[in-house]
Formats: sequence, structure tokens, C-alpha cells
Amino acid sequence: MDLAADFFSLFGLPRTFRLSLSELDSRYRDVQAQVHPDRFANATEAERRLSMQWATRANEAYLTLKKPLERARYLLELAGHDLQAESNTAMPADFLMEQMEWREAVMEARAGGDHHELEHLYQRLRSDIAGRHDEIAALLDDAQDYALATDRVRRLMFLEKLLYEIDDALASLDD
Repeated sequence: MDLAADFFSLFGLPRTFRLSLSELDSRYRDVQAQVHPDRFANATEAERRLSMQWATRANEAYLTLKKPLERARYLLELAGHDLQAESNTAMPADFLMEQMEWREAVMEARAGGDHHELEHLYQRLRSDIAGRHDEIAALLDDAQDYALATDRVRRLMFLEKLLYEIDDALASLDD
């Protein structure tokens, strides 16, 4: 095995956004069965250290490929497209207005203790995110339009953060 291999190659998977999670799970288990440190308990120190590096690499690869947002970010990185997530926060005005409306609705529902409304917002946002995953899949896998995919992934980052905020609001009402 090659420690420098990309995460897709590590698991013998195609370098695509559309990924079978059950196939990923299966390949991950196969790799872990080969490199897990427990298999190297009686090996040399160097072999144990290498096994630990492999197990760590396999875990990192699995966690990255399992989550659609992280998988998209990784594919863009492999294609040489930097999201500039920390330095470039500019977004179109209509997208920002939509974000403000979402956040206001979440704040109002949270302040009013409206569990039902928060659940409704959560489900609406999950549906929106699923549609955006489809769009990103088409941009990355079909069109190889990395510039537009970069924009859409940056937008998805905002939406995922909002989803966590709604989840936190729901959790605070459950306490």
C-alpha cells in the first residue's frame, strides 16, 4: 500500500462524488482488517508504527469520504481548486438574504420554544441540502465544472453550519 495514495485509491474506489456508502464501508473494513495495529502486536517496532500510520490514514480517508461535504471538498482539492473558505466569505446577496431569513426563523422558533417549527425547518433544510448534493455531483462527476462546484460547495458549508445550529436549538429545547 502507498501512504501517499489519495483516499479513493486507498479503498480502490472511483474518484467521484457519487459514492456507494455501503461499498465504502466494506472497503474500509477490508483495509482496517489488513492494517489494524492489533494484527501487528508481535511485530517489530517499525512494523507496528507503520501499521498505526496506515490505520490512522484509513480512518482519515473513511471519515472524509463518508461525509458528502468533506468528500466534495477533497475532490476539489485533488482537482487543484482551493475553496478559500477562511479568506473568501463573499457570497451573492440573494444567498445571504436567504441565510438571514433562515437564521431569523430559527431564532424565533428557538426563542418561542417551538419544537415543531424547528423540526420543520430542519427537514426543509435537509431536503435543500440533498438537492445541492445532487447539483454538486453533476458538477463534479459529469461536467467537471470545478469553478462552479467550488461556489456550490462554499454555499453548502453555510447550509451545513445552519443545520448544526438548528440541531443545537432542538437539543436546547429537549434539555
